[in-house]
Amino acid sequence: MKGGKMPGGFNMNALMKQAQKMQQDMQKLQQELENREFQASAGGGAVTAVVSQKQLKSLSISPEVIDPDDADMLADLVMAAVNEAFAQCEETTAREMQKVTGGMPGLSF
Repeated sequence: MKGGKMPGGFNMNALMKQAQKMQQDMQKLQQELENREFQASAGGGAVTAVVSQKQLKSLSISPEVIDPDDADMLADLVMAAVNEAFAQCEETTAREMQKVTGGMPGLSF
């Protein structure tokens, strides 16, 4: 096993370097994604939510959709906007991580 080569020309050192680079790339991407914000709206823009990976950053509600007699409608709009923003976050995270890992099972986050 000279120079980290295994039988059949398999180079363990090259594989380890590649794995270390992938791990570094994944950590860098994870930090970038933690700082990225995702925005979605509902009700034709009446409610807009901005989220990061772990929290709701801001929520704006147009005054014209605030109807004391229909709080359920407003709650539905808020939930729709927040859930869509988090869905965008999850989809983007999965897509970006797949680029780094090459789709290898168990290496996404």
